[in-house]
Amino acid sequence: MGSDNSNQGSPRLRLPSPSMDKIDRLNRPGWKRNSLTPRTTTFPCPGCEHDVDLGERGINGLFRNFTLETIVERYRQAARAATAIMCDLCKPPPQESTKSCMDCSASYCNECFKIYHPWGTVKAQHEYVGPTTNFRPKILMCPEHEMERINMYCELCRRPVCHLCKLGGNHSNHRVSTMSSAYKTLKEKLSKDIDYLIGKESQVKSQISELNLLMKETECNGERAKEDAITHFEKLFEILEERKSSVLKAIDASKKLRLDKFQTQMEEYQGLLENNGLVGYAQEVLKETDQSCFVQTAKQLHLRIQKATESLKSFRPAAQTSFEDYVVNTSKQTELLGELSFFSSGIDVPEINEEQSKVYNNALINWHHPEKDKADSYVLEYRKINRDEEMLSWNEVEVCGTSKVISELESNCNYAFRVRAYKGSICSPCSRELILHTPPAPVFSFLFDEKCGYNNEHLLLNLKRDRVESRAGFNLLLAAERIQVGYYTSLDYIIGDVGITKGKHFWAFRVEPYSYLVKAGVASSDKLQEWLRSPRDAVSPRYEQDSGHDSGSEDACFDSSQPFTLVTIGMKKFFIPKSPTSSKEPENRVLPMPTSIGVFLDYDKGKVGFYDMDHMKCLYERQVDCSHTMYPAFALMGSGGIHLEEPITAKYLEYQEDM
Repeated sequence: MGSDNSNQGSPRLRLPSPSMDKIDRLNRPGWKRNSLTPRTTTFPCPGCEHDVDLGERGINGLFRNFTLETIVERYRQAARAATAIMCDLCKPPPQESTKSCMDCSASYCNECFKIYHPWGTVKAQHEYVGPTTNFRPKILMCPEHEMERINMYCELCRRPVCHLCKLGGNHSNHRVSTMSSAYKTLKEKLSKDIDYLIGKESQVKSQISELNLLMKETECNGERAKEDAITHFEKLFEILEERKSSVLKAIDASKKLRLDKFQTQMEEYQGLLENNGLVGYAQEVLKETDQSCFVQTAKQLHLRIQKATESLKSFRPAAQTSFEDYVVNTSKQTELLGELSFFSSGIDVPEINEEQSKVYNNALINWHHPEKDKADSYVLEYRKINRDEEMLSWNEVEVCGTSKVISELESNCNYAFRVRAYKGSICSPCSRELILHTPPAPVFSFLFDEKCGYNNEHLLLNLKRDRVESRAGFNLLLAAERIQVGYYTSLDYIIGDVGITKGKHFWAFRVEPYSYLVKAGVASSDKLQEWLRSPRDAVSPRYEQDSGHDSGSEDACFDSSQPFTLVTIGMKKFFIPKSPTSSKEPENRVLPMPTSIGVFLDYDKGKVGFYDMDHMKCLYERQVDCSHTMYPAFALMGSGGIHLEEPITAKYLEYQEDM
């Protein structure tokens, strides 16, 4: 039975039994908890099976199990029955002892016991037992109040307590009973339980025999199932070997035919060489002086040479060297073999919902199953795919619902996910694999800053500070009356409440589809002060090199690193800022607006990139001056809205709670 420090109301977490070194460390005097140690160190009690918090006192806060000590001592005495316990007070040679005094912690023979425990003295009242070597006092003391004996039983906590625990301790409002009453009640219950088990002895033996038969049957059925599986795979091997032989024969036949054609063509061309074939024969014909004989032969020879000359002008190989037509396409078969599993007996295959599945530092995988009510559980499998597309072994997680969060994924890596359903011992085939790419850096957690430069007249920030909207209302209409040629409506800036001074960071956000003009990116602290102090000086599109407009200043200063980088998003479009190397046509720099946009900042290298989160694809990247603290920066004009992705803010809120 453990101490009251165990939190019995919390969910039980079964941990492996701590080693003796760990127990000694916890029990060592002067050991104190600090901020780096876990909040609780649980120890599974072998008696009550509750997880016990050892607390500051370590194992000293636990009860001694005198019942177990007595049982152990009983068996020790039985083992020592052949070896007598000698009297401690006899003069040599000592006699065999007959009694042991628990108060004197010594063993005596009959004569010595009479001498040292005479009638009519205080020692005559000492407690004595049969010969033993265990003289530890059998007194159960309270672990909370070390000087108090246990004398009551708490019926609510079902554990022994002392009178101080009842008067002002943890059990002051609990109902308690006397130890004798608890002893009688529990002894009766235990006796009934034992009698019941003894009465069911024949039934237990029968069930053990049945279990032995079931084990043998399972062994036989398992071997039979293995043999059937081997038979099926051997059939597949035979089909593959047959197809392999047929394909190789077809390739060999085609190769031989092509080589024959090349050989014939080569012999024809070799005949054109001097002193070898046609040329040599023609030279001999030219030596003929008889005109009639020459004309008779030269006519056909001229036609042959003319034909050979034409072949030289338009050389064409007699056959192709490529065997592209003989490449075996096994993609479909590979997919089918990958899904090879036991017969599902009607269990439908689960399908992963790609739209609801997202990945950051952690991956949230959602799936739906037509037979949801009939499936007992699911197994989600995932594995990392290396850059050379080498796939590691699958990791498995058992899930009761239809979603799961997978933690501790590596940055900038591809992961494959698939799921299968279980109903009893029957398993469905695996779903199609979903490949997700993790961000290039850990998630940077922040919220919108409602203090620094926040314009509450134009911007509306929600209570969670993860969503901001631009109010294009009456104030903007009034300002429109004053808008003349050359004047631009100012942007309303809002930044993150956490800055970056080192390392690699990644965050993501969504821009509402109805948004007119939104800018997003990073900006240094000194540039933000300039913007927020005099926003009207920074409203011209020519002012910002990354504004996305065709301004001449962009070409002039693009290569110089600036203390900010912003991209323009609006009207369901994503505008890539112009550079000297890009096309001058603006439509070539306009992309459809991604569902979610990611920002990757490498502070140490001074580089920022913007990503399409649906495919984890970098849309735009450039250098940025990171000599000051960098902040996530946003700006809105007209109607618009920005929503930080939940993983960006959720970790931040969790961090705040821990503080």
